[in-house]
Amino acid sequence: MRFFTLLYITLFLFLPAGAQFAPQAGVAGSTAISATDNRIVAWAETCIVEKGWLNIADKSKGQPSLGNGSSAVGPLDGSLVSLGDSGIAVLTFPRALYNGPGPDFAVFENGFVNPADPEEAFLELAFVEVSSDGINYVRFPATSNTDTPQVPPAGVYMNARMVNNLAGKYRGGYGTPFDLEELKNESGLDVNNITHVRIVDVIGSIDTLGSKDASGNIINDPYPTEFISGGFDLDAVAALNIPGWWPSSISKLEEKGILISPNPATSYITVRLQDGAGADLILSDVAGTQLEHRYMNGSTQKMDISRLPQGVYLLKVTTTSGKQWLEKIIKY
Repeated sequence: MRFFTLLYITLFLFLPAGAQFAPQAGVAGSTAISATDNRIVAWAETCIVEKGWLNIADKSKGQPSLGNGSSAVGPLDGSLVSLGDSGIAVLTFPRALYNGPGPDFAVFENGFVNPADPEEAFLELAFVEVSSDGINYVRFPATSNTDTPQVPPAGVYMNARMVNNLAGKYRGGYGTPFDLEELKNESGLDVNNITHVRIVDVIGSIDTLGSKDASGNIINDPYPTEFISGGFDLDAVAALNIPGWWPSSISKLEEKGILISPNPATSYITVRLQDGAGADLILSDVAGTQLEHRYMNGSTQKMDISRLPQGVYLLKVTTTSGKQWLEKIIKY
């Protein structure tokens, strides 16, 4: 009887520490969001950064110098801003996010996978917080079941199954998703009107300076990282749910014989028709106000959108043969 009692206690103590979550990008069961995922409707359009330290225990070493706020604006492009120990980035989107179906936004870092084990990667982590007013923030409850010995700044890989609700969980090119449903009962937060997302670098030190998860567990994160790209490297933040917005359908348009590119765009979009038929092009805002009307005589037509404010627009294409498409255009 004593044996079974000890076995039960051992299992009870072990299971919480061994709790496992979704695996690394590319492994079956992963929740990673690809930068090309067709659920993405927009990318962060502003980012204000307050850099932390190369080593928070010795601030004389200075701050990371890689990147600035503009590095994290727009689609994933490999342009990074390094936050440093305890560094902060605050991002906004063309419109507020809301608690829609599935994850509502995704944060992209530049971790790299262990070539010997696809389950592992070199990861730098960060807390994620959201706000409905840009003043009061609520943090997603993070979990870290990683090993407790200190992780050095390089050469050690982490298993993503041991981490939850921490940005940077996935390797480069894949975002960590966050679902506002988890925060729907938080006082003072309107999950259907999220105006700001805040990223806070995790301090990996296991002493009193170290960051802890929602249960008080020490978070195993590379420390110290005393180089120009120290700390969490923010690449981009993607919005998945914005009221009234829907994902781009370029791949479906191509299948039907039409291509609109680039999208998102800053200056021009080009419409190409496979059959070379003429078409009417009508560009309007999301309220339905017509902004431009062009006739397309041939297979290609370029449209200037440089004068338009950043945001989302609708392009209606009607061919002379009666085919129609309605496509969302994102202007940056």
